Amino acid sequence: MGDQKNNKLKEVVISINRVTKVVKGGKRFSFSALVVVGNRLGKVGCGLGKAKEVQSAIQKGSTKAAKNMIHINLLQNTIPHDVIGISGSGKVLLKPARPGTGVIAGEKIRAVIDVVGIKDILTKSLGSSNPFNVVYATIEALKNLRSKAEVDKIRGKITTTNKDVIC
Repeated sequence: MGDQKNNKLKEVVISINRVTKVVKGGKRFSFSALVVVGNRLGKVGCGLGKAKEVQSAIQKGSTKAAKNMIHINLLQNTIPHDVIGISGSGKVLLKPARPGTGVIAGEKIRAVIDVVGIKDILTKSLGSSNPFNVVYATIEALKNLRSKAEVDKIRGKITTTNKDVIC
């Protein structure tokens, strides 16, 4: 698999589409590849590569995914709270699960969850089954996760974990 030297990134090819363009002399074929890349420690990115050959499309998708990586707030081996992600007509629901539950997810969502490094989660795809929309909705949902400290900061609460609290 592609880019293994950068922090041991795991690369998963989600889908490969053959695109046909009809021209005067016949048909021209090209390929598009949707690739998800993650380090299994809370970072994930997805990219779409397009080229005349499959390997080139996968390589481009992997490069774009590595550039677009985001950090996810995790709580041990699951997510901190329920979240819904929407992309186009794709809608994905992610729920935290107890230890030992495993990953309950469809094929496309499972690929994204595995490269992030989440071990226990419940998911449901509510909208479109288009792989592009499902993957982008899953990434959007993961972007919207907030840790308890971030929520407390937004609400203006002072947490007791801070050592330099002014009284």
